[in-house]
Amino acid sequence: MRALSALLALTLLASPASAAEVGAKVNLLDPHYGLMIITITIFVIVMFVLRKLAWGPMLEAVRGREQALTDAMAAAERDRNEAAKLLADQRAAIEAARNEAQRYIAEGRATAESMRGEMLEQTRQQQGELLDRARKEIESEKSKAIDELRREAVDLALAGAGKLIGQKLDNETDRKLVEQYLNSLGGK
Repeated sequence: MRALSALLALTLLASPASAAEVGAKVNLLDPHYGLMIITITIFVIVMFVLRKLAWGPMLEAVRGREQALTDAMAAAERDRNEAAKLLADQRAAIEAARNEAQRYIAEGRATAESMRGEMLEQTRQQQGELLDRARKEIESEKSKAIDELRREAVDLALAGAGKLIGQKLDNETDRKLVEQYLNSLGGK
């Protein structure tokens, strides 16, 4: 502390302002060796003090800031990579969902086509059954109509033959005889 006070006093004494107070003419271009030595000494002391007290903490703060920026950039890079990975995963999930939806649609179409085919087959089967039943009914009705026509024909033939012969032909033997004859005509 005493050394600093002494240096300060020397500085004041050696300065051009103190020389001007003394009454001498000040020439700024004239070298003052005492002033130069004191200035250099003060500069070296201030630089040493700043180096010990100020530059260390400032450099540490700068290094800390630089490290924080480096860490932030690394974290941002990790986050960017993770976001890219998540985006790829989401795209893959969307594509998988799209494929699954397409599969469901295809399965639905196949099921609908299968059901349509089954329904068509059932309809054809029912139609065939209805046609068979209708044919059987037609055959049955046809047989009934033919049988009735034969009976009518037998009755008419017996009535006609009875008029020719002059007697009534109605017994069972005559009827069978006429039916056999009509059957033989139907076979030809």
